[in-house]
Amino acid sequence: MLANIKALTFDTGGTILDWHHGISRAFATVGARRGLQADWPTITNEYRRRSLQAMLNAEHPAFTIDDVHREMLDAVVAEFDLQAFTAEDRAAIWRTWHALDVWPDFIPALARLRAKYVVASFTILTTSLVVDVSRKNNFTWDCLISCEMIGIYKPRPEAYQTAAQWLALEPCEILMVACHNFDLMAARAAGYRSAFVRRPTEWGPSGPPDPVPNPAHDLVVDTFFALAQQLGA
Repeated sequence: MLANIKALTFDTGGTILDWHHGISRAFATVGARRGLQADWPTITNEYRRRSLQAMLNAEHPAFTIDDVHREMLDAVVAEFDLQAFTAEDRAAIWRTWHALDVWPDFIPALARLRAKYVVASFTILTTSLVVDVSRKNNFTWDCLISCEMIGIYKPRPEAYQTAAQWLALEPCEILMVACHNFDLMAARAAGYRSAFVRRPTEWGPSGPPDPVPNPAHDLVVDTFFALAQQLGA
């Protein structure tokens, strides 16, 4: 069924990076320093939700997700009455995006997958952010495709079409890997195949907003180890 696949393109922000726990810890650390108590997981999720809303579907924006993370951080600080956070505090939280941990099952599986396939990060994150987290976690992509480079952001079809062109592959030769149905279904509409990898704690205790994989996906797995096994890597 997937014998013709030559490359895997990975959503990166939630599928690879444990953003919720990293950013929630950053909020909690700053809050403790300022003597504040709050529902840090809820604040973190609202921060992430607003950032995604501002970035997805963008076409030739004059800003990047790094800019959005700064702007939305100021918005949630104001809304949740966290004005005690100084400019230095906010900068520390913002910098955490560039120092997030990856899910622990990803790196060993990546080595196996790269032995058989071209493996690329295909992301709305900035190029510098993906470079920073990849170096921090000590792993290497074959290719990094940021929508920042394309100028058109997922899930717009042009983003997927351009990524396939840059890889010199037909869309049907690419397996999009993500833990989000919206990304995978948009990729499928552009001709890609799709693999849903469950990340049940991506959004922390509240769970992800779309945990049930669409039955249209070619593969549905619980771990990256299972993905590698299913693909014969």
